[in-house]
Formats: sequence, structure tokens, C-alpha cells
Amino acid sequence: MKKIIFLFGLLMSSCSFAFSEQDLISLLQKPQNVQGEFVQERHLKALNRPITTEGKFSLVANKGLVWQMEKPFATQLRVTEKGIMQWNGKQWVNNGKLGQAEQIRLFLGLLSGDVDSLKKQFKLALNGTAKQWKVTLTPDSLLMKQIFSQITIQGDDVVRVISLDETQGDKTDIIFKNNQINRPLTDFVRQALEQ
Repeated sequence: MKKIIFLFGLLMSSCSFAFSEQDLISLLQKPQNVQGEFVQERHLKALNRPITTEGKFSLVANKGLVWQMEKPFATQLRVTEKGIMQWNGKQWVNNGKLGQAEQIRLFLGLLSGDVDSLKKQFKLALNGTAKQWKVTLTPDSLLMKQIFSQITIQGDDVVRVISLDETQGDKTDIIFKNNQINRPLTDFVRQALEQ
């Protein structure tokens, strides 16, 4: 009987310390900003090698994302709830080809831990701990089922890797590195997200 009580107590204590969706939300929404570098590899079925892009990113809580691609060519994108805009050297211009509202919300949700928004489109499975977690998103909405077979997000105190598996067989891996939390923003990023 003592063994059963001990095992039950052990089980209950391990359940109370499990890493939950709410823990993940709190963890990812804690920083005011996250800045760093990214490497994006797009694996297309038709090509032997991935298409690789590199650059810097700045994610600012409740404002959006500035995506500054440096290789293979320079381009700056601003992703906010209003949409995706591209910097033309003088001003931010809307480019309808760059994305749609659902995809914008998805990308911001993936980076910022907006689990409620993600759950409207996906079944969510979380495992791991605060120091090493993994979220697997399986499309639940008709639109997302047409685009993705699965999305995997991995991280610790911030998102480190996003893998997008598309239904037609292509795959995109985005690796975030040299992440810095709550560092001063550059003038360019601050101005981009204040507009």
C-alpha cells in the first residue's frame, strides 16, 4: 500500500511540473523583443540543393517582425497585423505577392507563442521542458490542410527552429541563431515598427 501511495504521489508531482501550453505562452511572450540571425533553407522537390537565404530579424512584442535578408541579395520586410511590406530604400510599400492575411497571422503566431491563434488552424501537440520543447502543428482547417502537412517548432527560451512541411513535398527550415533578448533596437527597426 505504501508503494502505491508513493507511486501515486510521484505521478501527481510529475504531472504538476509538466510543461504546459500556458507555460509555453508565458515563456515566448515574456521578452519585449528578440533579435538575431536566421538561415532559411527551402527544399524544393525539383532541386537537388536547398535555396538558402540568410539575414537578421527583430521580433518586437505587439508590434511585429522586421526580416532583413542579406544573402543572396538584400531585402527588408516588415510583417505586422496589417500585412507584409517591403522597404524600397525610401518607404515601406505593400506587395500583394508577399503573403496573405492567414499566412501573416500564422508566422507571427509561430514566433510569438500565440497558441490560441494557432489552435484555430491546427491541432497542437507540445512536449519537452522549458529548456527544450517541441510543438507539432497538424493542420485542422481546410486552408492549412491544402498548404501544410505539418509544422514543427523547437526552442528553449525563444524559438530556435521552424520546419514547414508542405503538402506538395517541399519543405522550409528556418534556424534562428545568436538570439538576443531585450536588446536596444536599431533606428531602422524601431522606425519600421512605429509606422
